[in-house]
Amino acid sequence: MRNWFLNYLADSPLREAAYRHFYTGALGHAMAYAMMTTTAAWLMATLTPSAFMVAMVQTATTAPAMLVGLLAGALSDIFDRRRVMLLTECLLFGAALLAALAQFLGWLGPGLLLLVTLMIGVGVVFFMPAQWASVNDLVPREKMPAAVSLASVANNSARSIGPALAGVLTVWVGVGSAFLAAAVGFGWMVFVAWRMPPRPPSSKARETVFSGLMGGVRYFRHSEIMRALSVRTTAFVFCSASLWALLPVVARDLLHQGAVGYGSLLTGFGIGAVCCAVAVPSLFRRFSVDTIVVRSSVLWTAAMVLLVASDYLVLALIASAVAGMAWVSALSVLATATQSNAPDWVRARALSVNFLAVQASLALGSALWGAVASSFGVRVALCASAVLMVLLILCTRRWKLTLANEADVRAGKPPSDLVYTVEPAADDGPVLVQVEYAVSPERRQEFLRALFALEAVRRRNGAGHWLVFHDLENVDLIVERYVVDSWAGYMRLRSRVTVADRDAVTRVEVLARADVPVRFSRLIGFSSDQPWAKTD
Repeated sequence: MRNWFLNYLADSPLREAAYRHFYTGALGHAMAYAMMTTTAAWLMATLTPSAFMVAMVQTATTAPAMLVGLLAGALSDIFDRRRVMLLTECLLFGAALLAALAQFLGWLGPGLLLLVTLMIGVGVVFFMPAQWASVNDLVPREKMPAAVSLASVANNSARSIGPALAGVLTVWVGVGSAFLAAAVGFGWMVFVAWRMPPRPPSSKARETVFSGLMGGVRYFRHSEIMRALSVRTTAFVFCSASLWALLPVVARDLLHQGAVGYGSLLTGFGIGAVCCAVAVPSLFRRFSVDTIVVRSSVLWTAAMVLLVASDYLVLALIASAVAGMAWVSALSVLATATQSNAPDWVRARALSVNFLAVQASLALGSALWGAVASSFGVRVALCASAVLMVLLILCTRRWKLTLANEADVRAGKPPSDLVYTVEPAADDGPVLVQVEYAVSPERRQEFLRALFALEAVRRRNGAGHWLVFHDLENVDLIVERYVVDSWAGYMRLRSRVTVADRDAVTRVEVLARADVPVRFSRLIGFSSDQPWAKTD
């Protein structure tokens, strides 16, 4: 045991000074967020008898993720992530400080509290993709699983400790003190982000916000692994939402416990989460991503069955701890796979989609399981979620999950075949790229399979209207054509080509005839309203 612990410390990403400082800031942020949301919900219940206003607190914290989640990821990919974190954390710090001062002065009413909660929700949505994507810049690739699992420790510890600390401060000092403590947590992350080195954009041809949004959508549309990750994340979290939605009711109705019993179940969940997070790096070494997610789903199902069958707090605590282990192992692995498979230029957008999938699944799943519990009882709702989890395991197995190799996401050296007399302006375009291959008839089938596999690579990186033609006169001639919306877009496409992408291109080129060179043509479009295009 001692040797295992020493080996774990030796491999821990916390040995990296930059990540260690960053992690303390992330932990402070997670604690502050948990304290703010818990205190705001409780305070709203004391300020107004309206159940609608109390429910709006939860809506204000989760709705921004569904409305602007992809935009948040695009901004973190286009601009310096350090600056995005700094600005958003300043917003969070200001919101917490505003709530504390307003409470101390007696000005904090339902309207202002809801506004503060909305500011917190918006700030967190824009902060999280930048925070997660920055981990890749702070630790070696082999330590990524451990770094992501430690982030799960921070979040799940905050879920358990943050509300308890907020409650203690509220009882002993007052509500304003809990808001002030949250401001301190956010303020620490401001200091950490301010000390981080700047991160220049990945491409000199910087995207606009709109093109960044469209680029993120296009990448997901043509990336099989990203679609698989989204489907598997949604399936797991949607079923798991039953416990998050119904845990207070489980404590009250099934176990006949009060606030202490509910807090004990949350603590059990947190203990299981922390214990599993420590073991996640070793899980990556022993099992595939797909295996870990399936086994985590089975473990969650077993926890729900135990919870339903139990009338005793001790057994419920064991079930809660098992659920915490399953939650952290599944979400840590899914988040690590997302970071692993996303190239740097789109990583924050990929993580924002992961965050969106989690938040939307929690919101929709909580509503569904809450409705089932209201109509048929808590035990039926938990059993139904467990049965659905098993069914979704079987239905989603065809979406295979893997960790990417370094070559899959590392930017390769752009080819040096770009020749032009006068460089076009960034907005000129569209750009038509035409690649002509000479292919022997006996290799045509193999060549076409490799060429059509190249379509997803071109489209992920920015191409549209991808087509393949063959010449009716010259049977050996096969032409690949695709369009990019502008010259800047074409330059970004070239800069996004990874080592794995280059290998896919090479597989196509080696199947062409060696005695006839591959011919590239790049044509720039123009419209008739441009002055130099007029013929009269």
